[in-house]
Amino acid sequence: MTEKDTEPAKLNLENIYRSHHEKGKRYGYLYCHGERGHYLSEWIGKGKTVLDLGCRDGELTKSFLNGNSVTGVDIDRKALDIIKEKHDVRTLWLDLNTEFPFEKESFDVVVACEIVEHIYQAEPFLKKILSVLKPGGMFLGSVPNDSRFRNRLKFLAGRELGLDQTHVRMFSCDKLNKLLAEYFRDILIIPLGGKILPFLKVSRKTPGFLNRLFARDLLWRAIK
Repeated sequence: MTEKDTEPAKLNLENIYRSHHEKGKRYGYLYCHGERGHYLSEWIGKGKTVLDLGCRDGELTKSFLNGNSVTGVDIDRKALDIIKEKHDVRTLWLDLNTEFPFEKESFDVVVACEIVEHIYQAEPFLKKILSVLKPGGMFLGSVPNDSRFRNRLKFLAGRELGLDQTHVRMFSCDKLNKLLAEYFRDILIIPLGGKILPFLKVSRKTPGFLNRLFARDLLWRAIK
């Protein structure tokens, strides 16, 4: 298939995501109220070359931008225009299902927050990420916790889970760990967001099994 043949598909995908971002008011929005930003900033530090996949308009990117060389990738060119204007980040317009034009071992860190659940073929995608990471490099990312208690209750009640219609796969903590372990080592998964009780939030202070059951999101750090 030629580049000319793939362009209509890429434009169609862009239209889907741009509409998704606009109708959902996702520009300037951070899932889980930005809780991932602190972890990403701490893990990445400074002086790193970072590939940010699905950077959107840079609301999360800005948490680890200072002191690092960041390349942002997204299918939505409106979002890329925003991140370039706000943060002067080098950007690439790519469909990550079909395009991955990066050299081997060219990045210290790859970030893929709220991306893997959108990718049609996750295993080849992770292999590509592995190839562009330098030895000892970090793969950081997050996916929604689709097995959380709230979704289980909806399923038992025969209701739709209310999942994002652009998602093509679902993750539990165990399923995510199993997938990452095929390609990476020293995997750390942190459940984030959500409440166990109206007055008790998911946090580092609450038991891990409760966090996994009630968290909205699963953030990870994995090493090549």
